[in-house]
Amino acid sequence: MREGFDLLPHAKPPSPRIRMKARIKITLKHGVLDPQGKAIQNALSSLGFAGVDEVRQGKYIEVDLKETDEAKARSQVERMCRELLANLVIENYSYELAA
Repeated sequence: MREGFDLLPHAKPPSPRIRMKARIKITLKHGVLDPQGKAIQNALSSLGFAGVDEVRQGKYIEVDLKETDEAKARSQVERMCRELLANLVIENYSYELAA
């Protein structure tokens, strides 16, 4: 037996609770000017990447949640997006949850 471990011969380790990860994408709404996207487009053109018509930039955020219930996790992520992560006047958001 290794030092620091005192396992019973038939004891099962506790089953791990599957936590959720939220993958959140935040983008500017159509019609909102995107100066960063335009700068990226110009830089791509100057590097020789032809045929790029438009670039829109956004944000990608991953959040590890302790919540294991999908409905509760969705509720938390919705609240995070609405109250902090996205500016709902000029941005849209979408997300997916993964275990």
